[in-house]
Amino acid sequence: MQFNSYEFILIFFPLLFAGYFLLNRWSRTLGRLFLTGMSAWFYLWYGLASAPVLLMSLVINYAAAALIARNEKQARLVLTLDVAANIALLFTYKYMPFALANVNYFLNTDFRVSVVLPLGISFFTFQQISYVLHVRKTGRNESLPDYLLYILFFPKLVMGPLAEPGELIPQFHDEARRRPDAANIACGLKLFCFGLFKKLLLADVFASAVNWCFSDLASATAADMMLVTLAYTFEIYFDFSGYSDMAIGIAKTLNIDLPVNFNSPYKALSIRDFWKRWHISLTTFLTRNVYIPLGGNRRGTLRQYLNVMIVFLVSGIWHGANWTFLLWGLLHGALSVAERVFDRAQSRVNKALRWLVTFLVGNILWLLFRANSVGQWLAMLKTMLRCESLSVSPRGCCTSRRQAPLRHCCFTRRRCSCA
Repeated sequence: MQFNSYEFILIFFPLLFAGYFLLNRWSRTLGRLFLTGMSAWFYLWYGLASAPVLLMSLVINYAAAALIARNEKQARLVLTLDVAANIALLFTYKYMPFALANVNYFLNTDFRVSVVLPLGISFFTFQQISYVLHVRKTGRNESLPDYLLYILFFPKLVMGPLAEPGELIPQFHDEARRRPDAANIACGLKLFCFGLFKKLLLADVFASAVNWCFSDLASATAADMMLVTLAYTFEIYFDFSGYSDMAIGIAKTLNIDLPVNFNSPYKALSIRDFWKRWHISLTTFLTRNVYIPLGGNRRGTLRQYLNVMIVFLVSGIWHGANWTFLLWGLLHGALSVAERVFDRAQSRVNKALRWLVTFLVGNILWLLFRANSVGQWLAMLKTMLRCESLSVSPRGCCTSRRQAPLRHCCFTRRRCSCA
């Protein structure tokens, strides 16, 4: 069920909102159980194929959390095994086909596996890891209803933002949040509308422009690719930022505060600054649970640079099973390390130039993120660098195989031949 669907806006959310606060009048427990049940319905709306994997993850992690809370001596071993189990589950369903495809390529074999990628597995796996780390740190396992609501809370379940248990679970018990709050409802609906605007009127329009180019790269000009590179930069921002705004807005109407996920990332003056503004909850998670445990910047400069590269490698792999994502993460890591090395020299560069370079580099790396292969990305870069033709193809975005024909080209505003 999409946030921008009629089913969600006209049926699901009004029913959830009314039921949640009505039940809260009688019992806070009933309200939480109702919210958990509705969150499960939200997830199952996408189909039953993903449900067994989510259920398996819930059982494994809650059992591990219970063992960690009860047995201090074995807590570290159980935590290690549980994190390994989560990674194994993520690898099996998200990365196994990619791994086997590469094994087959290099060894000339024919191993095959057919798996259905569970919806939101990357996000709920990281939330599970956050939960068991929370139990290890506090020594206290939450009740089963609280645990289920923390994992299944529908605004963040599929695409985040990632929220820490210590920040989210106490809100479910806060008596001050039991009744509807006019200010929160107004703020939440405003955020939801902003997100809906970003998604429908901006992201989807830019997406149609991106799709037409990728549907026929062979005949795309350098100008086409330059414009599409810029279009994808805005598409991915408005799509993900719009979703995050809608998720935060929905939670706000229920008196639940989710972490802010974006802070004008395209105003960044460096790659390091960009990652403090883009997908903030993921950056926080990786810093807290990967960078700091590896030693952070406490074990010397070279070790710090290695830790930075590992964090960005994890980030790249987490985003998708393709060499493009791995290279995308490594390049961001390498640039982040380079900025640390030349930090003093960089600080003396004009801010406008720093912004322009950061934005252009971000555009090029987003194109890698969108490309189907590293070879395709390199070929597109070569076409742009050659600048053999700076004319925009008259076919515009109306030839997209996945979008309905548009009456005008997205960029030139000329009438398309199919209009």
